[in-house]
Amino acid sequence: MELPPCALNRPGDGRHRLALVGPADRPDPVIHPGPATRHEHAIIHHRALDFWSARAAVLVIICLQLLVINNLSFGPRWLAPTVEAALLVPLSVATAWTQMATRKAVDHEHWYTIGRFRVLIRRTALVMTGVISIMNCGSLVLLVRALLEGHAGAGTTLLVDALNIWVTNVIVFALWFWSTDRGGPPTCGLVKRAQADFLFPQMTLPDREIQGWLPGFVDYVFLAFTNATAFSPTDTLPLTQRAKLLMMAEAMISLLTIALVAARAVNILA
Repeated sequence: MELPPCALNRPGDGRHRLALVGPADRPDPVIHPGPATRHEHAIIHHRALDFWSARAAVLVIICLQLLVINNLSFGPRWLAPTVEAALLVPLSVATAWTQMATRKAVDHEHWYTIGRFRVLIRRTALVMTGVISIMNCGSLVLLVRALLEGHAGAGTTLLVDALNIWVTNVIVFALWFWSTDRGGPPTCGLVKRAQADFLFPQMTLPDREIQGWLPGFVDYVFLAFTNATAFSPTDTLPLTQRAKLLMMAEAMISLLTIALVAARAVNILA
Protein backbone atom coordinates (compact mmCIF):
# COMPACT_ATOMS: atom_id res chain seq x y z
CA MET A 1 0.00 0.00 0.00
CA GLU A 2 1.41 3.34 -0.99
CA LEU A 3 0.85 6.80 0.39
CA PRO A 4 -1.26 9.17 -1.64
CA PRO A 5 -0.49 12.77 -2.41
CA CYS A 6 -0.84 13.81 1.07
CA ALA A 7 0.51 13.18 4.50
CA LEU A 8 -0.92 13.26 7.95
CA ASN A 9 -0.37 16.17 10.28
CA ARG A 10 2.45 15.71 12.71
CA PRO A 11 1.44 13.51 15.62
CA GLY A 12 0.74 15.24 18.84
CA ASP A 13 -0.92 18.34 17.38
CA GLY A 14 -4.37 17.16 18.52
CA ARG A 15 -5.71 16.83 14.98
CA HIS A 16 -5.97 13.66 12.94
CA ARG A 17 -6.76 14.79 9.46
CA LEU A 18 -5.20 14.52 6.04
CA ALA A 19 -3.54 17.59 4.57
CA LEU A 20 -1.33 18.14 1.59
CA VAL A 21 2.36 18.53 2.21
CA GLY A 22 3.74 21.71 0.72
CA PRO A 23 1.33 24.43 -0.44
CA ALA A 24 3.24 24.76 -3.69
CA ASP A 25 2.11 21.34 -4.81
CA ARG A 26 -1.57 22.14 -4.45
CA PRO A 27 -3.06 25.55 -3.68
CA ASP A 28 -6.36 24.15 -2.45
CA PRO A 29 -5.69 21.11 -0.26
CA VAL A 30 -8.53 18.78 0.41
CA ILE A 31 -8.99 17.98 4.09
CA HIS A 32 -10.60 14.78 5.20
CA PRO A 33 -11.73 14.95 8.79
CA GLY A 34 -11.61 11.93 10.97
CA PRO A 35 -8.90 9.42 11.78
CA ALA A 36 -6.75 8.08 9.01
CA THR A 37 -7.76 4.68 7.78
CA ARG A 38 -6.11 2.10 5.63
CA HIS A 39 -8.52 2.50 2.73
CA GLU A 40 -7.48 6.13 2.27
CA HIS A 41 -4.02 4.95 1.27
CA ALA A 42 -4.91 1.68 -0.44
CA ILE A 43 -5.52 3.36 -3.79
CA ILE A 44 -1.84 4.20 -4.15
CA HIS A 45 -0.86 0.64 -3.32
CA HIS A 46 -3.11 -0.72 -6.06
CA ARG A 47 -1.78 1.81 -8.59
CA ALA A 48 1.90 1.03 -8.13
CA LEU A 49 2.01 -0.19 -11.73
CA ASP A 50 1.46 3.39 -12.92
CA PHE A 51 4.64 4.56 -11.21
CA TRP A 52 6.73 1.82 -12.77
CA SER A 53 5.11 2.39 -16.16
CA ALA A 54 6.23 6.01 -15.98
CA ARG A 55 9.76 4.96 -15.03
CA ALA A 56 9.79 2.51 -17.96
CA ALA A 57 8.63 5.30 -20.27
CA VAL A 58 11.71 7.32 -19.32
CA LEU A 59 13.89 4.33 -20.20
CA VAL A 60 12.25 4.22 -23.63
CA ILE A 61 13.05 7.91 -24.10
CA ILE A 62 16.70 7.34 -23.16
CA CYS A 63 16.95 4.55 -25.73
CA LEU A 64 15.35 6.74 -28.41
CA GLN A 65 17.82 9.53 -27.72
CA LEU A 66 20.71 7.13 -28.19
CA LEU A 67 19.24 5.99 -31.52
CA VAL A 68 19.13 9.45 -33.12
CA ILE A 69 21.10 9.22 -36.37
CA ASN A 70 21.98 12.85 -37.08
CA ASN A 71 23.91 15.03 -34.65
CA LEU A 72 20.88 16.61 -32.97
CA SER A 73 21.86 16.87 -29.32
CA PHE A 74 23.32 19.56 -27.11
CA GLY A 75 26.88 18.52 -26.46
CA PRO A 76 27.90 14.86 -26.71
CA ARG A 77 25.25 12.30 -27.68
CA TRP A 78 25.51 10.66 -24.27
CA LEU A 79 24.94 13.86 -22.26
CA ALA A 80 21.11 13.90 -22.18
CA PRO A 81 20.70 10.15 -21.53
CA THR A 82 23.30 10.32 -18.77
CA VAL A 83 21.59 13.23 -17.00
CA GLU A 84 18.20 11.54 -17.27
CA ALA A 85 19.55 8.20 -16.04
CA ALA A 86 21.25 9.98 -13.12
CA LEU A 87 17.82 11.26 -12.07
CA LEU A 88 15.92 8.08 -12.93
CA VAL A 89 18.01 5.67 -10.85
CA PRO A 90 17.59 7.39 -7.45
CA LEU A 91 13.98 8.18 -8.36
CA SER A 92 13.26 4.49 -8.95
CA VAL A 93 15.03 3.49 -5.74
CA ALA A 94 13.04 6.09 -3.80
CA THR A 95 9.80 4.86 -5.35
CA ALA A 96 10.56 1.27 -4.38
CA TRP A 97 11.47 2.34 -0.83
CA THR A 98 8.23 4.31 -0.48
CA GLN A 99 6.12 1.41 -1.65
CA MET A 100 7.76 -0.89 0.89
CA ALA A 101 7.54 1.72 3.65
CA THR A 102 3.80 2.17 3.20
CA ARG A 103 3.26 -1.52 3.92
CA LYS A 104 5.01 -1.14 7.26
CA ALA A 105 3.60 2.23 8.30
CA VAL A 106 1.65 1.96 11.55
CA ASP A 107 1.36 5.47 12.96
CA HIS A 108 1.00 9.10 11.93
CA GLU A 109 4.72 9.79 12.14
CA HIS A 110 5.41 7.11 9.54
CA TRP A 111 2.78 8.43 7.17
CA TYR A 112 4.00 12.00 7.60
CA THR A 113 7.57 10.99 6.73
CA ILE A 114 6.43 9.02 3.70
CA GLY A 115 4.26 11.91 2.56
CA ARG A 116 7.16 14.34 2.70
CA PHE A 117 9.33 11.86 0.84
CA ARG A 118 6.74 11.40 -1.90
CA VAL A 119 6.54 15.14 -2.49
CA LEU A 120 10.31 15.22 -3.03
CA ILE A 121 9.95 12.30 -5.46
CA ARG A 122 7.35 14.21 -7.45
CA ARG A 123 9.51 17.32 -7.65
CA THR A 124 12.47 15.28 -8.85
CA ALA A 125 10.25 13.62 -11.47
CA LEU A 126 9.11 17.05 -12.69
CA VAL A 127 12.72 18.18 -13.04
CA MET A 128 13.55 15.06 -15.03
CA THR A 129 10.54 15.57 -17.29
CA GLY A 130 11.58 19.18 -17.84
CA VAL A 131 15.09 18.08 -18.85
CA ILE A 132 13.66 15.58 -21.34
CA SER A 133 11.36 18.24 -22.81
CA ILE A 134 14.20 20.72 -23.29
CA MET A 135 16.42 18.10 -24.92
CA ASN A 136 13.70 16.92 -27.28
CA CYS A 137 12.74 20.45 -28.33
CA GLY A 138 16.41 21.21 -28.85
CA SER A 139 16.76 18.16 -31.11
CA LEU A 140 13.79 19.32 -33.17
CA VAL A 141 15.23 22.85 -33.52
CA LEU A 142 18.60 21.49 -34.63
CA LEU A 143 16.94 19.15 -37.12
CA VAL A 144 14.82 21.92 -38.64
CA ARG A 145 17.86 24.21 -38.87
CA ALA A 146 19.90 21.49 -40.56
CA LEU A 147 17.05 20.85 -42.97
CA LEU A 148 16.73 24.54 -43.90
CA GLU A 149 20.48 24.85 -44.38
CA GLY A 150 20.61 21.73 -46.53
CA HIS A 151 22.75 19.71 -44.13
CA ALA A 152 20.13 17.28 -42.84
CA GLY A 153 21.52 14.18 -44.52
CA ALA A 154 19.55 11.59 -46.44
CA GLY A 155 15.78 11.43 -46.52
CA THR A 156 15.76 8.08 -44.75
CA THR A 157 17.63 9.42 -41.75
CA LEU A 158 15.27 12.39 -41.64
CA LEU A 159 12.27 10.09 -41.45
CA VAL A 160 13.83 8.02 -38.68
CA ASP A 161 14.83 11.07 -36.63
CA ALA A 162 11.44 12.74 -37.17
CA LEU A 163 9.67 9.60 -35.95
CA ASN A 164 12.06 9.41 -33.00
CA ILE A 165 11.34 13.01 -31.97
CA TRP A 166 7.59 12.52 -32.45
CA VAL A 167 7.43 9.39 -30.27
CA THR A 168 9.55 11.08 -27.60
CA ASN A 169 7.18 14.04 -27.72
CA VAL A 170 4.17 11.78 -27.08
CA ILE A 171 5.82 10.05 -24.13
CA VAL A 172 7.14 13.20 -22.50
CA PHE A 173 3.76 14.93 -22.61
CA ALA A 174 2.09 11.82 -21.24
CA LEU A 175 4.47 12.26 -18.31
CA TRP A 176 3.51 15.93 -18.02
CA PHE A 177 -0.22 15.16 -18.05
CA TRP A 178 0.20 12.39 -15.48
CA SER A 179 2.41 14.51 -13.24
CA THR A 180 0.18 17.59 -13.19
CA ASP A 181 -3.43 16.37 -13.28
CA ARG A 182 -5.04 17.00 -9.87
CA GLY A 183 -1.63 17.82 -8.39
CA GLY A 184 0.07 14.71 -9.73
CA PRO A 185 0.43 11.16 -8.37
CA PRO A 186 0.95 12.30 -4.73
CA THR A 187 -2.65 13.57 -4.62
CA CYS A 188 -4.18 10.57 -6.38
CA GLY A 189 -7.62 9.83 -4.98
CA LEU A 190 -7.76 12.80 -2.60
CA VAL A 191 -8.60 15.67 -4.92
CA LYS A 192 -12.20 16.24 -5.95
CA ARG A 193 -13.24 15.78 -9.56
CA ALA A 194 -14.11 19.48 -9.75
CA GLN A 195 -10.39 20.23 -9.36
CA ALA A 196 -9.28 17.89 -12.16
CA ASP A 197 -7.26 19.24 -15.09
CA PHE A 198 -8.78 16.80 -17.59
CA LEU A 199 -12.29 15.48 -18.10
CA PHE A 200 -12.18 11.81 -19.08
CA PRO A 201 -15.28 10.07 -20.50
CA GLN A 202 -15.53 7.79 -17.46
CA MET A 203 -15.94 10.86 -15.25
CA THR A 204 -19.18 11.79 -17.02
CA LEU A 205 -20.93 8.44 -16.62
CA PRO A 206 -23.61 8.19 -13.90
CA ASP A 207 -22.86 4.58 -12.94
CA ARG A 208 -22.09 4.22 -9.28
CA GLU A 209 -19.55 1.51 -9.94
CA ILE A 210 -17.18 3.94 -11.68
CA GLN A 211 -17.80 7.05 -9.58
CA GLY A 212 -14.45 6.49 -7.91
CA TRP A 213 -12.64 5.92 -11.22
CA LEU A 214 -9.22 7.54 -11.60
CA PRO A 215 -7.12 7.80 -14.77
CA GLY A 216 -3.92 5.76 -14.95
CA PHE A 217 -0.68 6.37 -16.80
CA VAL A 218 -1.94 4.52 -19.88
CA ASP A 219 -4.90 6.90 -20.06
CA TYR A 220 -2.50 9.84 -20.23
CA VAL A 221 -0.42 8.09 -22.89
CA PHE A 222 -3.57 7.69 -24.98
CA LEU A 223 -4.43 11.35 -24.38
CA ALA A 224 -0.96 12.44 -25.51
CA PHE A 225 -1.08 10.18 -28.58
CA THR A 226 -4.48 11.39 -29.78
CA ASN A 227 -3.51 15.02 -29.20
CA ALA A 228 -0.30 14.53 -31.19
CA THR A 229 -2.14 12.93 -34.11
CA ALA A 230 -5.38 14.96 -34.21
CA PHE A 231 -3.80 18.25 -32.97
CA SER A 232 -6.89 18.75 -30.80
CA PRO A 233 -8.76 17.11 -27.89
CA THR A 234 -10.60 13.92 -28.80
CA ASP A 235 -12.44 12.07 -26.02
CA THR A 236 -10.66 13.87 -23.14
CA LEU A 237 -11.11 17.60 -22.61
CA PRO A 238 -8.71 20.03 -20.88
CA LEU A 239 -10.39 21.96 -18.08
CA THR A 240 -7.65 24.22 -16.72
CA GLN A 241 -5.35 26.75 -18.35
CA ARG A 242 -2.35 24.60 -17.43
CA ALA A 243 -3.80 21.60 -19.25
CA LYS A 244 -4.70 23.68 -22.31
CA LEU A 245 -1.20 25.15 -22.54
CA LEU A 246 0.38 21.70 -22.31
CA MET A 247 -1.86 20.32 -25.04
CA MET A 248 -1.12 23.35 -27.23
CA ALA A 249 2.62 22.85 -26.79
CA GLU A 250 2.42 19.16 -27.67
CA ALA A 251 0.26 19.76 -30.73
CA MET A 252 2.59 22.51 -31.96
CA ILE A 253 5.69 20.29 -31.66
CA SER A 254 3.90 17.39 -33.31
CA LEU A 255 2.62 19.55 -36.17
CA LEU A 256 6.08 20.98 -36.79
CA THR A 257 7.64 17.52 -36.78
CA ILE A 258 5.10 15.93 -39.12
CA ALA A 259 4.32 18.82 -41.46
CA LEU A 260 7.82 20.19 -41.95
CA VAL A 261 10.44 17.53 -41.25
CA ALA A 262 8.59 14.41 -42.35
CA ALA A 263 7.14 16.12 -45.44
CA ARG A 264 10.59 17.32 -46.46
CA ALA A 265 12.00 13.84 -45.98
CA VAL A 266 9.33 12.37 -48.28
CA ASN A 267 10.23 14.93 -50.95
CA ILE A 268 13.87 13.94 -50.71
CA LEU A 269 12.99 10.26 -51.10
CA ALA A 270 10.80 11.04 -54.10
